[in-house]
Amino acid sequence: MRRLAALALVLVAAAAGAQHVGQNRDGNAPRDYTLSMNVRLVVENVVVKDKQGNPVHGLTAKDFVVNEDGAPQTIRFCEHQNLLANATPLAASKPSDEDLKIYRRLAQSQISPENTDNERYRNRRLLVLYFDMAAMRPADQLRALNAAEHFIRTQMTSVDLISIMRYNSAAVDVLQDFTADRDRLLSILQTMIVGEGQDSADELDDASSSDTGAAFGQDDAEFNVFNTDRQLSALQTAAEMLGRVPEKKSLIYFAGGLRLNGINNQAQLHATVDAAIKAGVSFWPIDARGLVAEAPLGDATQGSQGNANIYTGAAANATTVNFQLSQDTMYALAGDTGGKALLDANDLDRGIVQAQEAISDYYVIGYYSSNAVRDGKFRRVKISLADNLEAKLDYRQGYYADKEFKRFNSVDKERQLEDALLLEDPITELSIAVEIDYFQLNRAEYFVPLVVKIPGRELSLAKRGGAEHTLIDFVGEIKDMVGGMTVTNVRDNINIKLSDATAAELAHRPIEYDTGFTLLPGRYMIKFLARDDETGRIGTYQTTFVIPNLNKEEKRIPISSVVLSSQRVELKQAIYDTAKAKERAKEDAVNPLVQGGSKLVPSVTRVFNSGRKIYVYLEAYKPPAGGQPPAGGQPSPSGGPASTTPLVAFVSLYSGGVEVFKTAPLAVEPNPATRLGVTPMSFDFEVQQLASGQYDCQVTVLDPATSKAAFWRAPIVIAQPAQSPIAATSRTSGMR
Repeated sequence: MRRLAALALVLVAAAAGAQHVGQNRDGNAPRDYTLSMNVRLVVENVVVKDKQGNPVHGLTAKDFVVNEDGAPQTIRFCEHQNLLANATPLAASKPSDEDLKIYRRLAQSQISPENTDNERYRNRRLLVLYFDMAAMRPADQLRALNAAEHFIRTQMTSVDLISIMRYNSAAVDVLQDFTADRDRLLSILQTMIVGEGQDSADELDDASSSDTGAAFGQDDAEFNVFNTDRQLSALQTAAEMLGRVPEKKSLIYFAGGLRLNGINNQAQLHATVDAAIKAGVSFWPIDARGLVAEAPLGDATQGSQGNANIYTGAAANATTVNFQLSQDTMYALAGDTGGKALLDANDLDRGIVQAQEAISDYYVIGYYSSNAVRDGKFRRVKISLADNLEAKLDYRQGYYADKEFKRFNSVDKERQLEDALLLEDPITELSIAVEIDYFQLNRAEYFVPLVVKIPGRELSLAKRGGAEHTLIDFVGEIKDMVGGMTVTNVRDNINIKLSDATAAELAHRPIEYDTGFTLLPGRYMIKFLARDDETGRIGTYQTTFVIPNLNKEEKRIPISSVVLSSQRVELKQAIYDTAKAKERAKEDAVNPLVQGGSKLVPSVTRVFNSGRKIYVYLEAYKPPAGGQPPAGGQPSPSGGPASTTPLVAFVSLYSGGVEVFKTAPLAVEPNPATRLGVTPMSFDFEVQQLASGQYDCQVTVLDPATSKAAFWRAPIVIAQPAQSPIAATSRTSGMR
């Protein structure tokens, strides 16, 4: 999981005169010179300690031996960063200082690099205070800001350079570049507003919303509501900003937990860690919630669960598990980048001190890699001391080479996409959200529809023949987690033709593509790639999912996935066709989301406008008595009567644990012509009377004959009516 940036230098001299092919030139005439260099500068930060754990001083480039994939490398520079000798505590600053100068807070988007004329980072400790305002409640934000202020006033030393960054659901802002000016840092902290970045309603996409595109590649707010990828992408952006500085950096990450849930892209976590390692950044997450003693049923910020689980202990256990899961990702970020997570502690500035003490004495070693191939593969680095000097070396064990994606011919493009699928280092140049559902076909097989969502703003448009196009390639594979074998794959591409009106809306609306697979019950891993064929930019989605064996479900009513949607479109309204439209037409024949020539388009992000209908679809399975398919309602061959007792279902919406909406009960009889007793259940309703905000959607299915039930619940967001989306679909794909 190690990767380091390549440095490409292209020097072109200005043309001094025209050159004519086939004619001799005057030897005294000015000539044109073009020098093109492609070099890969690799920087390693090496900590050297003796047997007693003390730093080793006085080493030079001749004392180190560097090998990359077994090939010796020539060290171009070696710089010693000695912080202990120069570090002296600053005089404590009291909070009551009246002479504190207030500086104007001007956010910027980059960190200033070091230049040869001003070695501003030499023998300096670089600390970044990163505040994830979107992941902290106001009380947690206040604790984080107070801890940072206390550290700057009492713990800051003469070698410390501190930068302040903020993420507020829209972008990563550099509120203060690296500086030793304590007054300026305190001024920035005091001008930060507690509570900013918390109102999710401000992020909803309606007619009055502004474009909140950010450096880390997300465009419309609807795409971000439930996706923790936005926070990881922001961290990746911060790490890439800091990569302009070769020295070691510690990023102190203040957050109120960071939990990955079922719809998140695991590839983004991998890419964020790789970006940090590449940039020489270690994450030091601090849980701003501190030591939490939760009540068994939750604190006063939430309503009571109001179900039987509060009596069995399941509700209290779920509360504890959810809290622990919110810390797991923070722990992983620290462990994979060389930092340490401070969890369950009220002394938040202790975590800053630990990050401060972690950077004391190290060497910066640079070399130009002899392997100039930009294939994105892992390069293993080994550093040792010459002349058999005994010491302990701590450094990154390797890095991922950069990936070069230029315009190739058709064969090269296909190979490029296949190579990207095999890379361990995921490419996250495009943002992708995916929804995976399952519906039982027979007692052995399940149909698994896959819906992919890509923000339209991240795609390139090309003028061809007077019409605008955008080309997208798709490739993916599903592997069995038990055997590790690839069980199925997909390869497709689409050419979207856009009118002037739809092309303008593409900048604010996502594109949805869907396909389907037939799988057996089991645990799977999916890796799916999308490429903008105009620019070569690639996005990766990777996660694990489970197809349950519903035949073994005895305590509850077996049900399929529950699909939430705000759009049902006609297949003939497609704005593009896929490369394998005929094959996909066969899938539509078994796809329960396609009925009567129209397709139900899953929401994926589960954000709904109060002015439009919400569609809910699921299937329940109630095999006939005796386990045999009845014929025309006749008794089954086993002698048991055919099951015709209807199932009853309804949809409820909860806010703060209180039911605020409920549909009328729907009674549906199982299909007597199916062995599984398929019972399709479809709802559509409007919620104009509900205020904007987050709700819990629950689907309840009851079987009066057996007294069994099934429950499904997931969070949704209801927003104000938005401008009309682009409504189109094809046999396997759609845009909304």
